[in-house]
Parts: sequence; C-alpha cells; structure tokens
Amino acid sequence: MAQAHALSINLYPEKGMAAYIRAVNALPILNASEERKLARRFRKNEDLSAARQLVMSHLRYVVHIARGFSGYGLPQADLIQEGNIGLMKAVKHYDPARKVRLMSFAVHWIRAEIYDYILRNWRIVKVATTKSQRKLFFNLRKSRERLGWMTRGEVDTLATNLNVTPKNVQEMESRLSSGDVPFDADNDSDEDNFHAAPVGYLQDMRYNPEVLATQTDQEDSRHKQMQSALATLDARSRDIIQRRWLDEKKPTLHELADEYKISAERVRQIESKALAVMKDALQA
Repeated sequence: MAQAHALSINLYPEKGMAAYIRAVNALPILNASEERKLARRFRKNEDLSAARQLVMSHLRYVVHIARGFSGYGLPQADLIQEGNIGLMKAVKHYDPARKVRLMSFAVHWIRAEIYDYILRNWRIVKVATTKSQRKLFFNLRKSRERLGWMTRGEVDTLATNLNVTPKNVQEMESRLSSGDVPFDADNDSDEDNFHAAPVGYLQDMRYNPEVLATQTDQEDSRHKQMQSALATLDARSRDIIQRRWLDEKKPTLHELADEYKISAERVRQIESKALAVMKDALQA
C-alpha cells in the first residue's frame, strides 16, 4: 500500500496538477469482475500489486470528489492527496463478498479524510472539534454559500434538521464569519486601517506576582504530597519508584532486576503495586 500511495500522488509532479489529472484519467477502469478478483487477491494473500491496481484505477474519482471542496481556500493538490489516503484505507477494509462496488464503499472514506484535513487546516484555531460541530461546520458552509447571512428562521430550521440548538448554529456562523487575527500588530497599518492586535490588550500573566505565588504554593503542595505518598512504601519499592519515575536518568527494568537479583517481571510488579499504593495515598 505504501507503493500505491507514492505512485498515486507523484505522477508527473514536475508538470503540475494538470498533468497529474490527465495521467489518472488515462488509467484503465476496472469492471466489477476484475475489481472483485483483485480485492480477493489482496484480502486473502495480501497481494500489494492487486491493491495498487485497485487504488490506481480509482484515482480519477478522488480528483472529482476533491473538486467539490475547492471553496475552502486550500490547495487542490493537498485535498487530492488526503482523498488518496482515504481511498487506500477503503481498499484495505473493502470486502468483495458484500457485492458492493469499491467506489460506493470508498467515497465515505475519501470524504472523511478530506473533512479531517479541512478542519485541521482551514483556520489556525480549530472551528469544530466534536462530531456535532463537524457536521454543523460543513452543513453551515453549504447554507452560507447559498443563502449568505442566515435569518432567524433559517437558523431554527438548520438547528432542527441537525438536532442542535439555535445557539450552536449561531456560534458556528460567528466562527465562520471571523478570520484568524495576527497576535502582533502590523507596523505598516495606517490610522484608517488600524486594528488592535491581541498583543496590545492581552495581559501577560507569566510574571504576575499573584500567579507566581499561586504556582509556587501549588508546586510545594504537590511536592509534599508526593513525599508523603513515597513514605508509605517500603525501601525497595520507594527506590524503584524514585529511580524509574523521578530521577533524571531512569534505569530499565532489567538494570534494576540485576541490581536486586530478581526478574524484570518482578520489578515491574513491584513498580505497579507501588504506584497503586501511592495513588490511594494521594487520593486520601
């Protein structure tokens, strides 16, 4: 599959995307019988040559799907590459016994990879992290392209259709409407175009005396708790925990086993039991 990946994204790289698209469109298309035969070879015998043929014959469809996401301002080549990764994952999981064409199965894998890529790269700060937010992000993008700024009725309708609250829809719409803001101010900005950058109004709390005092107190408290928990252990267990978890240079299980004249598995058991005892002591 690694070979298929390399070939799928590196056809004529020096000639650009146009040459790549012409190349994949020229690749032969498999019929249903050929597809099932190759899929069985890969599934039963891990025949990478068969997997490669399955991938290569479907690259044109990835290009077609990727074009549907061109409105997000991301490089078309990157969208296609992510789609190719989804295609290869689909080939790996495809079961020809279900008598479903590979493309019908793969389209969901291809789109999923492109969705993930868009959400990772559309903005510096992620606009969607949960499953419901991801679904809302893509549906709201489609609605905004068609409707522009949404009315209250459209917000309510979309919220009902996606089983989310109107507040969630409005929050996502606000995220889509705003862009990434540079932390540092642009020194070339004139007064008419000046926008205050976060560096100008966000407080730097790293050297705030109150914050520093609180951090010091917390560190002291954690240190005392740790020492108290260590004191509940016998000498050997305490030494193993100290050296395996707290010292800068950490010995291996086998090194401690040689030192204590016991097996490495016995050291691991002592370590595991000691950690459990310390956890109970810290939670008490």
